[in-house]
Amino acid sequence: MNLSEKIKKLLKEKNAVLLAHYYQISEIQDIADYIGDSLALAKKATEINTKIILFCGVHFMAETAKILNPKTKVIIPDLEAGCSLADSCPANDFKIFKEKYPKHKVISYINCTAEIKTMTDIVCTSGNALKLVESFSKEEKIIFAPDKNLGGYINRQTGRNMILWDGVCKVHDILKNETVIKLKVKNPKAKLLAHPECNADVLKLADFIGSTAQMLEYAKNSNSKKIIIASETGLLHQMRKDSPKKEFMVVPTDETCLCNDCEYMKKNTLQKVYNCLKNEKPEIILDNNTIEKAKKPIEKMLQISQKLNIIK
Repeated sequence: MNLSEKIKKLLKEKNAVLLAHYYQISEIQDIADYIGDSLALAKKATEINTKIILFCGVHFMAETAKILNPKTKVIIPDLEAGCSLADSCPANDFKIFKEKYPKHKVISYINCTAEIKTMTDIVCTSGNALKLVESFSKEEKIIFAPDKNLGGYINRQTGRNMILWDGVCKVHDILKNETVIKLKVKNPKAKLLAHPECNADVLKLADFIGSTAQMLEYAKNSNSKKIIIASETGLLHQMRKDSPKKEFMVVPTDETCLCNDCEYMKKNTLQKVYNCLKNEKPEIILDNNTIEKAKKPIEKMLQISQKLNIIK
């Protein structure tokens, strides 16, 4: 029995479910009970009634699952699987920043810590951010945190002037328009799909801008036989499964490697998944007060997303 089979067996024995993000290594994606982007995984966490949620993603995602399903034990293969974007917004600094704008509502991207969520009016994901912002009146004053690239993209699309926290996802922000142009010159018929966490120069070159799930859907339905992805490498696995006859390329961080890996997402390995499930740890622990405060803006996001038909 190989490691993947042992994990599947343990999942049944322990009444556990394995949730995985698309940026996980392909071996983890292939054994997941459910795979999705941040929005889909948040919704799924509300529906689970197993004893254990084994979350293969990064720390803030597992926190979100615990917030939405507090009675369930939530475990994660590696507690060091953090997030550069979440780290760019320390709670104490954000509290001081927020106090400068007392009349502003706070919209926080889901890629933030539970502490930031407690200071938030509504959470968003890249899949619903644009529509959630547009659900506020034009006169509403808004702070958008922590991703300035996503916030800037929304400002440009809506003509708003949201106050932006100065944070970025290193995996997306590092991508350069010069690298994209070189790839497009070599592959003139290829479509470029970009995540809105990319910087503005890269987004200007994109044929399509969207969340992880939206890029997957576009790639599946596109007539283009070549597709360039300005996002994390793990996304290619599902795209290749959906469209085996198409050629997919990721915008590289440098010319020595045609890849763009999130060091935190890639901390999770099959061995760590097995050990985590066997020992039922590391476990995500949050106090009741944090859970209660952080849950409200996430639930508000899910309610509005369903009302706007973003999710079913």
